[in-house]
Amino acid sequence: MDNSNEASFWQKNKLIIKSFFIAFLVLLLLIPTFIIMFLVNERKERKQEVTREIGNKWAGPQTLAGPYISVPYTYTTNNNVQEKKILYLLPAQLNIQGILDPSIRYRSIYKVPVYTAQPIVLKGKFAASNWTAGIEPSFVNWQEARLCIGVSDLKGLKSETVLWNGTKLQMQAGLPDTGIADQGLSVPIALDSSFINKEFDFSVSLVLQGSEKLYCLPMGATTSVQLKSTWTLPAFDGKYLPDSEKVNKQGFEAQWQFASFNRDFSQQFTNTGNSLTAVRASALGVILLSPVDAYGQTMRSLKYAILIIALSFFALFFTEIFQKRNVHPLQYILIGMALVLFYTLLLSISEYIAFPIAYLTAAAATVSLLAWYTHSIFRKLGTTVIFGVLLSTLYLFIYILIQMEDNALLFGSIGLFVLLATTMYLSRKVDWYGLDTKNRLS
Repeated sequence: MDNSNEASFWQKNKLIIKSFFIAFLVLLLLIPTFIIMFLVNERKERKQEVTREIGNKWAGPQTLAGPYISVPYTYTTNNNVQEKKILYLLPAQLNIQGILDPSIRYRSIYKVPVYTAQPIVLKGKFAASNWTAGIEPSFVNWQEARLCIGVSDLKGLKSETVLWNGTKLQMQAGLPDTGIADQGLSVPIALDSSFINKEFDFSVSLVLQGSEKLYCLPMGATTSVQLKSTWTLPAFDGKYLPDSEKVNKQGFEAQWQFASFNRDFSQQFTNTGNSLTAVRASALGVILLSPVDAYGQTMRSLKYAILIIALSFFALFFTEIFQKRNVHPLQYILIGMALVLFYTLLLSISEYIAFPIAYLTAAAATVSLLAWYTHSIFRKLGTTVIFGVLLSTLYLFIYILIQMEDNALLFGSIGLFVLLATTMYLSRKVDWYGLDTKNRLS
């Protein structure tokens, strides 16, 4: 008697119980997707580690600062104690032009873009006619003035040529202080208090190696920066975007233009205020993006994992109802495992080939496997084709979503609304209570 009652309860509530099981299984499958997210981060960190290793041997990301003049001055405190401070003098005009010759360095399966700037040319002049330092020129130790150029990784500096008012200077490694740059080149220059009434031309040519990034500091009262390269995947970065840029199959070209009122620091300042921080924060430049760097897109696709799993189970559940053929819970579990395995395929394949092709390959393998498995369950070619087309459309929908950064929410909301409306339309004449009655009678 009890057994018949239990059987009757199961038959009567079969669809509801199975619906709760499917919902629970969807949530349960989120656990392996979170594990895959950790795997993606681990692989990304490994690539960053390889990038640092190559940078240590070739040269790291480069930041150019200068040229600028560093000169000490005597400061008298309120207690009549004399202290030595640093005065920084920036150029009135600065023109930076660089052509980057890119190449790829390999380490295991990872590719790291590096470059050689051949050369980077910095031209301009110093003119301190508008003296705004707030210091009496007589307090400045002009005989200790040094012309400085900041280079973030001196290992990448292959050659340098510096002309000061037409005279060639032999620069030395090391800076008198690390206010503007941590390391670089410097050389003593002959100055006196008449500096504020004169103009000094300079020309600097550097052959510089680096990896991934090149930044410049807009230190002139008027600054012009022009960078060119045959690299086709640039990302313009820093505090300022280019005034003009051109990116095509032949490479990129970008140009920045600045005036003194575009900056947060003046032409002359000391190491006692906030100007040093403002100078360092003004960097601009370009990043050479890796041709195979799909970790970000893989992570974005993982964020839609619950959508793919839920909608796939949803389609299978309705197929089960319309075909009047039961799908065993174990079969749902196997299908869920295949849907999760898609992401490990995507991650592993995208490390070798471009992300779109990797996504297509992983999606085709997953759809083929699930279509074959669906055919073994329902034994109908039409059902198999429809399920395969629905799953393919779903993967295409997710791919479009992960490519659309700004409009992903709008496109995703509209797509989900259409899917829901379609489901409601197809299921509007389903006799859910009749299905339970037929199950009990059978």
